Amino acid sequence: MLTLPLQAGRAAFSPYTGAAEPRSARHGRPHAVVIGSGFGGLAAAVRLGARGYRVTVLEQLDAPGGRAGVHRQDGFTFDAGPTVITAPFLFEELWALCGRRLADDVELRPVAPFYRIRFDDGTSFNYSGDPQSMRDEVARIAADDVAGYERFLAASKAIFEVGFEQLGHVPFDRFGDMLRVAPDLLRLEGWRTVYGMACKHVRNEKLRMVLTFQSLLVGGNPFSTTSVYCLIAFLERRWGVHCAIGGTGRLVSGLVGLIQGQGGTVRCNTAVRQISVDNGAATGVHLGDGTHLAADVVVSNADSAFTYRKLLSPEHRRRWTDRRIERARYSMSLFVWYFGTRRQYPDVAHHTIALGPRYRGLLTDIFDRKRLAGDFSIYLHRPTATDDSVAPPGCDTFYALAPVPHQQSGIDWERQAEPFRQAVQRRLEATLLPGLGASIVTSRLMTPIDFEHRLSSFRGAAFGLAPSLMQSAWFRPHNRSEEVDRLYLVGAGTHPGAGLPGVLSSARILDTVVPHGDSIAQTVARPLV
Repeated sequence: MLTLPLQAGRAAFSPYTGAAEPRSARHGRPHAVVIGSGFGGLAAAVRLGARGYRVTVLEQLDAPGGRAGVHRQDGFTFDAGPTVITAPFLFEELWALCGRRLADDVELRPVAPFYRIRFDDGTSFNYSGDPQSMRDEVARIAADDVAGYERFLAASKAIFEVGFEQLGHVPFDRFGDMLRVAPDLLRLEGWRTVYGMACKHVRNEKLRMVLTFQSLLVGGNPFSTTSVYCLIAFLERRWGVHCAIGGTGRLVSGLVGLIQGQGGTVRCNTAVRQISVDNGAATGVHLGDGTHLAADVVVSNADSAFTYRKLLSPEHRRRWTDRRIERARYSMSLFVWYFGTRRQYPDVAHHTIALGPRYRGLLTDIFDRKRLAGDFSIYLHRPTATDDSVAPPGCDTFYALAPVPHQQSGIDWERQAEPFRQAVQRRLEATLLPGLGASIVTSRLMTPIDFEHRLSSFRGAAFGLAPSLMQSAWFRPHNRSEEVDRLYLVGAGTHPGAGLPGVLSSARILDTVVPHGDSIAQTVARPLV
């Protein structure tokens, strides 16, 4: 077991039980266990540490980060997952809680354009945060839709002001919380889909794709995802799109450093087998090696379906039963090909959305029919467009990501992975990366198998529960577990949802629902030890 070094001492262990003592004269602080070290878990640990808890983060992989891990090989650095950084103030808040500045540890650099959307006919659209440039791009494609685009952005702003600024960090513990926001949801037409909202304002099909692909970045089908997620357009306009110099992993290591500076611990290669419950309250976790780690509160950053199906015994669940979890709708999975080239492609943007010949039909295949189609759309990430530190001199770092069905599809990825990769390579070579085959010097794959088994995501769904209207807010697993006291959930599978702003906001909600460390003694029903 790898334990990252601490500035403060490690948790004390009882010589009789092997369990860490939740409170003792030695520590004088209540103990919080965080399961998983994705961005939601790391942010939760920092916030709990700032509120008086001694925090232990448990990660089953050999390095922190979860989906935001890092692959390094042959001199190339690959961000395993999140690459689009928006709402940077949410990271700045975490550093400020520790009396530090984000800029002291991590350089966030604006990316321009935010995205380059390449249509199947070879035309492109530079999507940016500059109002005049966006009007010019819209006019170039569909002059009659400029006014409609402005109306769409105004609608996005109105949704953003309610859905993100007012409700993004607010818990939805009771159905009454949902009823209170129902008038706003109706006024903002939250019953529409993302694609339906775009259709209301613009007529050009290419522009509709430009305004709706972002929901895929949080695991949602724009044809079924609630239009509340149209807020992404204004969120990007408000704060821009950034990258972390050195890779997104720099944010992970920076957060680990904050936790250590608070006296917390991040333990890797440490799997959790079960959450322990006594008298209806979480009392710690049983680890894969058989030991028990006691805690005053438990926070799960694991996939919410995995948390309830695998980590919490059925007798402790009334709402999130196996049957309900299995009947829920889940996001797509992802096929990701990481590769480095011995040459550079300076005409390729940092973020490119290369759309295939079909849009609705492809998404129907992925989300509804759950079949692996012969065509695909690709998100091509080229961080060396902005940051040359992630590749050897004169080289480029890439990943090509294609949405694919989750594991309920029955696709045999052991057999299909390489043929699919070859098809992606042929497509890229014919469009964006001429001579690619002869230029590749390193390569690795990630398939739905990795999401299901390595990342413990139910059905290999890359973003957990799909963000439909009836699986949002109160209808999602709550941040304060409705099953067990002193159990809390953060990450993509709980409110408000996937994407970096969503998972960081889920940790922000803990400030409201978790008792302050100084008062935890008055909130527990009885002593734990």
